[in-house]
Parts: sequence; structure tokens; C-alpha cells
Amino acid sequence: MPHLFDDDALAGVLGHMNSDHPEDNLLIARAFGPDADVLGSVMTGFDGDGGTWLVTSAGGGENELHVPWPGGAITERREVRREIVALYDAACARLGVEPRPH
Repeated sequence: MPHLFDDDALAGVLGHMNSDHPEDNLLIARAFGPDADVLGSVMTGFDGDGGTWLVTSAGGGENELHVPWPGGAITERREVRREIVALYDAACARLGVEPRPH
């Protein structure tokens, strides 16, 4: 069973990702989802095994995408940032996009 984070951790990370990094959510969905033709992506959750996004396709459909953390399972809130940054970097590499400095 994956580690479950408390409501404060979830609210903090999700608020930050969806307010400050919507373009990163989109890159992650395009790189790791089944369809690169994505119009929108919102991070909706995470646990110790990975992050979850609600992805809107070009056809208007919505699907949930769960992407495992690149470094494996985590249990600490401070590890979430490290893993999201790693996902962003991996997404950029897959899509041929130059990542911004962290």
C-alpha cells in the first residue's frame, strides 16, 4: 500500500502545481500519457508511489493519468518536490524541450 500524505501536504503541493506550474502539468501529461495531443492537465493528487493528473484531450475527453515517481516510492513531503522536478525533467527530455533551471 502506498504512503498517503495528509490533507495539508496535498493542498500545498496541488495548489502550488496548479497555480504556479500549469505548463509543467501539461508537459508531464504530454510526455507520460497515451496521447501527446493534450489541451489541459491539472494535478489532482499524489501518494507515495506517484502523481495523478486529470488530462483533457484535444477531443474534449478527460482521463486520469497516474505517473510513478522516477526515484521510486517516497514517504516524506520534502521528497515530493524532488520527484515532481524529476518528472518535469524527464518530460522535457522525452519531448525535446529545454528544461528551465530549478
